[in-house]
Amino acid sequence: MTQQPSLPANSIKRIIIVEDDSDLLENMVKYLTLAGYEVTGAASAREFYYHLSQQTYLLAVLDIGLPDQSGLVLAEYVRNNTSMWIIILTARSTLEDKLAGLKCGADFYLVKPIDCSELAATIANLFVRINETPAIPEQELLRETDTFAQWKLERNNWILITPKGDSIKLTSKEFEFITSLSLRSNTIVARRDILKILDYPSTEQASHALESMIHRLRKKIEEAGYEFPVKTSHGMGYCLSADIICI
Repeated sequence: MTQQPSLPANSIKRIIIVEDDSDLLENMVKYLTLAGYEVTGAASAREFYYHLSQQTYLLAVLDIGLPDQSGLVLAEYVRNNTSMWIIILTARSTLEDKLAGLKCGADFYLVKPIDCSELAATIANLFVRINETPAIPEQELLRETDTFAQWKLERNNWILITPKGDSIKLTSKEFEFITSLSLRSNTIVARRDILKILDYPSTEQASHALESMIHRLRKKIEEAGYEFPVKTSHGMGYCLSADIICI
C-alpha cells in the first residue's frame, strides 16, 4: 500500500479540486484560499492530469461525475501513483457509491450539497492527522497503546488489522462485508442490503452462502485469537461490535 506522507509544519498545504460545476469550483477555490491553502481548480480529468504533471499536491478533492472521465478513475490513479490524500465530493449518496469510492482509495466521502466551511473543517482535520502521524511503525504503536487501539481495514490489500496489529487476509466478499458495516458503524445493516452489496440474489440459497461466508470469517478471526467484531441481529441484519476504521 502507498504510504501517506507526513506533513512538516512549514510545508505548503497544496490542494487540487476537480469539479465541473464552475460556480461551485470557484467558491471552493476562493474559500479554501482564504483559509490559507494553495488551491488549484480543474474542471475536467484532462485539466487534472495536466496540473498533476506540473505540480505536486498533498490532497485531491474529486467530483465523480466529470465530463470526460469518472472521478473514481481519478481516485484510483491517485492512489496507485501518488501519495496524495483523497476526498470524494459528490451528489451520489447511496451505500454502493460510498463503497465504490472507498475501494478506489478515498480517505473521505462527502455528499453534496455541502457548505464550504464543512469542507474546510474536514480538510483541516485531515492535515492535523497528517501532522500527527507517528514516526514509529504503526503496528508497533498499536501494540504499545492498546487502550486506544482499534480494528483497521486496509483497503488496498484487503487486510483486517487487529487492535494488537496482527493482519488477517480477507477474501473480496469478506472485505466488502466488513466495509459495508464500517460505513454504518452504529447501525444494523439489513440482510437484504448485504446481499445486494455482495452481488448475491435475494434467494434462500444466496442467504445460505452469506451465512457460510460469515461463518468462515468468524472462524478465521477467532482462530487468530480475537473475538469476532460483528453482531448478528436475528431477523434483521448485522452490525459492528467494535470500531473499525478504513485506512
